[in-house]
Amino acid sequence: MSFAVEKLLLAAPRGYCAGVDRAVQTVERALELYGAPVYVRKEIVHNKHVVEQLRDRGAIFVDEIDDSIPAGATTVFSAHGVSPAVHAQAAARALSTIDATCPLVTKVHVEAKKFAAEGYTIVLIGHGGHEEVEGTMGEAPESIVLVETEADVDALDVPDPDKIAYISQTTLSVDETRTIIDRLREKFPAITGPRTDDICYATTNRQAAVKQMASECDLVLVIGSQNSSNSQRLVDVARDYGTASYLIDNESQLQDAWLDGKRVVGISSGASAPEELVRRLVAFFTERGVQDVSEVEVVREDVRFMLPKRIREDLAAQTP
Repeated sequence: MSFAVEKLLLAAPRGYCAGVDRAVQTVERALELYGAPVYVRKEIVHNKHVVEQLRDRGAIFVDEIDDSIPAGATTVFSAHGVSPAVHAQAAARALSTIDATCPLVTKVHVEAKKFAAEGYTIVLIGHGGHEEVEGTMGEAPESIVLVETEADVDALDVPDPDKIAYISQTTLSVDETRTIIDRLREKFPAITGPRTDDICYATTNRQAAVKQMASECDLVLVIGSQNSSNSQRLVDVARDYGTASYLIDNESQLQDAWLDGKRVVGISSGASAPEELVRRLVAFFTERGVQDVSEVEVVREDVRFMLPKRIREDLAAQTP
């Protein structure tokens, strides 16, 4: 292999969004306040590194609310949100729950309940099996139909074409989602949607940064776990611009063949990937003589979300 890398471009913004930061801090503060173990339904965010760090500190991750969680135990719901049925299961076991659902996901849940109460058929644009989609569909299962592609829209049949609304998963490709919404509007001219876009600001901004960077790169590396929807979309965006791109959990997954003959390498990270992993990847290249490292900034983010009310109150009670 010829190592030809001369320059690194770092996408900005990248990495943690406000919802992920809030969710991870929620588990950290819960461990400090209440002690281990703290149970977490599903992965708190879709990143192996984060989950392993929290597990080492005493978090226990479970797939469902069941007998594996002792009655009354402190239990955190992940950033992706849960259905009313999960809340009911937790209440039945008298669990002490803390909801770390991202406020932007909660917004979509509220929209689903509102449209359902008004008698709409709700088209949810998203990926089947994703935890966020499962939680949203659980708000109004009789009213929501899932579409993943334009072909799904073409095959869609609804009881009343004049009473139809759409919502979307927050971590989708901006361009693909816009195309699906356009197809929905063609087929159902009366369709209505949310007042503001459901795709979250962080997903939009990270995709915009990769778009701006991709044309200048020979290779784009995205740090994120395979089950991270928003990270996968960053790879798709780079490839849409004809640039080779790969998703990796950390620098150890780099393959020599990817770097063969590549001069300019772009680096981004999904909204659930900590900056520590970016620093490690940059160090991989600087240790091999790469000195030219610069950022491609498209927007500066200043979004912050408050921690869940119970955590805030219990932290305040500890303050002298």
